[in-house]
Amino acid sequence: MRTDFRAGERVRVRAVDPEGHTRVPRYVRGQVGRIVECQGRWALADEIAAGVAEPRVEPVYTVAFAAGDLWGEGGHEVTVDLWESYIERVREDGA
Repeated sequence: MRTDFRAGERVRVRAVDPEGHTRVPRYVRGQVGRIVECQGRWALADEIAAGVAEPRVEPVYTVAFAAGDLWGEGGHEVTVDLWESYIERVREDGA
């Protein structure tokens, strides 16, 4: 299975507000996290909900976020499973 992201890599969740269903929780949109692992390839839930006859199949990644970054407090991590099209690489300069 080929995946574009590797464990430990920093990624940013795309700050999107699509019409219709999305599996991207609002609290992680625009946030930077770290790839934990790839969970395999799955049909894109957004397209299934929209009734797309043949939804895209993409890698799904577990991404960890510092709770303090999400909510301003907490010393633990929060993990969210995200399809590949929801995330993008964070450049070394942080952008």
